[in-house]
Amino acid sequence: MNPHDRNPHLPGLRLLRHLHGLPGLRRVASSRDGVRINALVAGEGPPVLLLHGYPQTSAMWHRVAPELVAAGHTVVLADLRGYGDSDKPADTASHEPYSKRVMAADQVALMESLGFSRFAVVGHDRGARVAHRMALDAPERVRSVAVLDIVPTLHMFENVDRAMASTYFHWFFLALESDLPERLILADTPSWLRSRFAGRHAGGMPVDEAATAEYERCFDPATVRASCADYRAAAGIDLVHDRHDRERGRMVEPPLLALWGTHSYVGRGFDVPRIWKSYARQVEAAPVGADHYLCEEAPHDVAHALISFCRNTEPGASR
Repeated sequence: MNPHDRNPHLPGLRLLRHLHGLPGLRRVASSRDGVRINALVAGEGPPVLLLHGYPQTSAMWHRVAPELVAAGHTVVLADLRGYGDSDKPADTASHEPYSKRVMAADQVALMESLGFSRFAVVGHDRGARVAHRMALDAPERVRSVAVLDIVPTLHMFENVDRAMASTYFHWFFLALESDLPERLILADTPSWLRSRFAGRHAGGMPVDEAATAEYERCFDPATVRASCADYRAAAGIDLVHDRHDRERGRMVEPPLLALWGTHSYVGRGFDVPRIWKSYARQVEAAPVGADHYLCEEAPHDVAHALISFCRNTEPGASR
């Protein structure tokens, strides 16, 4: 038996304790509609929910979370449904179980279970798309939202060119309405996972091998299937929700911070501040000297920006 199978939640705890020794680190979970969401919590102070991207887990925050804790925050490092040690429910023909609306509701329920009625949310990659949807659907819960290295999903799909299709080819591959992506990825899962990081580095800190091992541990067949469902939802039902919001003139109301990697495709291909100002009413934006995985490559710059933004958007702060 794989030792991880006996308690699948311990490796993530060991990773974070070994690297940074977060005070009071503990594992928690919540359940909504029978779907269990796994998370790690540490620190004391105003809560910050951290949501990871593809093909990662909550372990991707191992270099940023300690700085947030040191600055006086409670951090909640959650695995999205379909990823990490959270549940991976069966998909449906509509892909509604993996819509960002449903994934965001999971995380709101998690924070409610921890006693946090309002909180800051920070998301990278897929997690940023969940955070964007959360800020739209639950503005009364979201004190502020930070989105890392993305522009809105709707803008991406409505502005596809050769550069986008080449760089983000996995969006179209994973969204295929067949089991071909799953079968090909499962034929050599480690190579596929590591290919997501190859060539997306600008000379900063490398992705930690302990973190990569954690991503590999969690990228099992159930996660492969669920993550494909995530991308299928993004190419379908999520766009329906996004277009409905646009037709109604609905925008993100909480303050929004957009960070992007100067060397990433997003940083090279889009005017990030201008685009987000079309989707949110209060926007701050700043580049980070990194490629796509800026939380691992330039964690101190990311943490500094998040701490400053959270401080300025907490109750009583002058803006």
